[in-house]
Amino acid sequence: QVQLVESGGGLVQAGGSLRLSCAASGRTFSNYAMGWFRQAPGKEREFVAAINWSGGSTYYADSVKGRFTISRNNAKNTVYLQMNSLKPEDPAVYYCNAGKSPYLVPNPTLFQTRSWINSWGQGTQVTVAS
Repeated sequence: QVQLVESGGGLVQAGGSLRLSCAASGRTFSNYAMGWFRQAPGKEREFVAAINWSGGSTYYADSVKGRFTISRNNAKNTVYLQMNSLKPEDPAVYYCNAGKSPYLVPNPTLFQTRSWINSWGQGTQVTVAS
């Protein structure tokens, strides 16, 4: 199983930006699609974004489309989440995850399920001040 460690969370003003990083170890990083979820207090963990093994294919939740960008650097075993134009509804603990295969699931409705996920990071807190 691949081990994941997130970093980059913090406090930012509404409208500002943050970049989250997730460092992977333990397995060949390029064997896995990667993704980000988030969980706000009292809410279900929700899908944010996913990227395939090469970075050539991505998918986003509607709530972050156009504001967030997922990317990866296979040479550094790291996946990123660039978050721009942060809103008061974005604060949450953000979790990195590794998929079970190099590819994105073919049905976008499956991203919200956890069936495609192999492992999780411990999470990093993002707070947005209005």
